[in-house]
Amino acid sequence: MYAILDEATRRARKYLAGLGDRGVMPPLPAVNALRKLEEALPVSGTDPAATLALLDDVVSPATMAMAGPRFFGFVCGGSVPVSLAANWLAGAWDQNAALHLVTPGVSSVERVALRWLVELLELPAGSGGAFVTGATVANFTALAAGRNAVLRRVGWNVEAAGLFGAPVITVISGEEAHPSMLKSLGMLGLGRSRVVRVPVDGQGRMRPEALPEIRGPSILCLQAGNVNTGSFDDFEALIPRARAAGAWVHVDGAFGLWAKAAPALRPLVRGLEQADSWATDAHKWLNVPYDSGLAFVRDANTLKAAMAITAEYLPTDTDERNPCDFTPELSRRARGVEVWAVLRTLGRTGLAELFERNCRQARRFADGLRAAGYEVPNDVVLNQVLVTFGDPQRTRNVIEALQREGTCWCGGTVWQGKTAMRISVSSWATTDEDVERSLAAMLRVAAA
Repeated sequence: MYAILDEATRRARKYLAGLGDRGVMPPLPAVNALRKLEEALPVSGTDPAATLALLDDVVSPATMAMAGPRFFGFVCGGSVPVSLAANWLAGAWDQNAALHLVTPGVSSVERVALRWLVELLELPAGSGGAFVTGATVANFTALAAGRNAVLRRVGWNVEAAGLFGAPVITVISGEEAHPSMLKSLGMLGLGRSRVVRVPVDGQGRMRPEALPEIRGPSILCLQAGNVNTGSFDDFEALIPRARAAGAWVHVDGAFGLWAKAAPALRPLVRGLEQADSWATDAHKWLNVPYDSGLAFVRDANTLKAAMAITAEYLPTDTDERNPCDFTPELSRRARGVEVWAVLRTLGRTGLAELFERNCRQARRFADGLRAAGYEVPNDVVLNQVLVTFGDPQRTRNVIEALQREGTCWCGGTVWQGKTAMRISVSSWATTDEDVERSLAAMLRVAAA
């Protein structure tokens, strides 16, 4: 009955073992072979081994090697082996991680992991947290708490009365706020086009002198890690001013929040802990499997007030933390298990080494590309590198040719009018040899 699990392990190990040697982008014949999946729903049952074999034989060759050491797109890390193993074990447990009385094991693991994260990221003691799907839902969760808090201060109960007739909330962000944060604002009924956009400097940082006067219920959204440049807003200049005016301050730190965990990077995020809420992705720089986002709120009760659920059939009468009281979902997988596994396995020093190594590798990319005569328009302060290879069309041609060549994968972007290739160094598996191999491919393709 369980032999299929052994076969899945064998196939998964084979896939992972081959990531370092294969091309990063799936070859066109493998993509075309996906047509084999277009079959009718079987009338009768199918042999499980045959089903698994079809999945592996057809889909595995058509996957992007995101888990490998030379994927530099989308600020994606791989999966540290212990996090993947913990993910498999948690999948076998198959726990609906909503209520402590029903699933005390995984609820306790998540509670400990959140405590560790608050300490690691130097957030205020007692901050509430939630394991969610990714940065979009992390922003949504934290901003829901902020929305409710600023309305409650002016006597409006949004849970009871909704937003119809509610006092207007002014949302302020930088010109280069990430689309996932804007999507979250739209889902919360705060509107994407109503956001007051503050001008940014040449690295995408909000200009403090351009911050408008804040009046009434307001939310200020800041960035820890610009998606193109890796730059950080000036938290020490912006947060005290906003909070003194009664605004809620939220920080979108999808990958940049992890700078708090590395001594060499910590000066970049000085003052960030003064905010009211924070969002990040664990499946980016913490290198755990998808999906795994994190939302934190300074006042745990404010987060709970925005997310808690009650029903007669739910056993919620406990002094212990119920995970569902802090997340948008009721039914949810125990995604905090793999986060706990990485934190415990790597510890503070291992995590700092990972983050600082990736930043050093990013600087190596930048130095090598500049030395070859190509423009790197951003200050490489974190793990993000932008490079242009001439005019926009030539840069696009280089990106496309590099992706086809297969040594590594980098995406394109348009940032402050410049068409550029974006290199995001985020994986635990990336070695200095991988960097040199990828840099050589970039220079070879660009020269051709």
